[in-house]
Amino acid sequence: MGFRDPHAILLNRSSILVVTSVGVGLLTLSYVLGVQVGKQSAALQRPASKGSGEDLKALPSPILDQLKSFDGNEGDAPPKPDPKLVGKPETKPESRIEPQAQPKPAVTAVAPGPIARWTLQLVSTPDKAEADRVAGKAKAAGYTAQVVKDGGTYKVRWHHSGAKPEVDAAAMKMKAAGFKPFAVPVE
Repeated sequence: MGFRDPHAILLNRSSILVVTSVGVGLLTLSYVLGVQVGKQSAALQRPASKGSGEDLKALPSPILDQLKSFDGNEGDAPPKPDPKLVGKPETKPESRIEPQAQPKPAVTAVAPGPIARWTLQLVSTPDKAEADRVAGKAKAAGYTAQVVKDGGTYKVRWHHSGAKPEVDAAAMKMKAAGFKPFAVPVE
């Protein structure tokens, strides 16, 4: 009989197969867990997704509000100095005469024409799935909504139309239900 070393490892096919499969299994498990941890940390670092209509908060104020600054009838605010005249001496007359208040022009009545029709738009998105989701959410809340394709975008609009005050009242109810509608003229 031959001498056998007690520290020698005998390898046969079955032991090599077992060691290899356990190693591959452990590598696969660590990879899958690493991917899951990476997804979790990326989701925590990313800002929460915006709901439909939250992008509208970033839009500038309505054009009428912007034009009020050019109107000149802003109340008691002093007039803004002309940047071209800043730094130049202003000549003042010896006697100061206060200008009389100019009467505001009277508003002339316009003959009533056809009443403008308005509706509410809930969202405008290039993603059809998002538009369908918002329309389904509106229908679940009891509002009839329709998806209108306009060019490359899908617009979710309230199915009803009416005068501006009526549509504004409905918009307040929709806002209370969690939507962010805005009035658009019916085309």
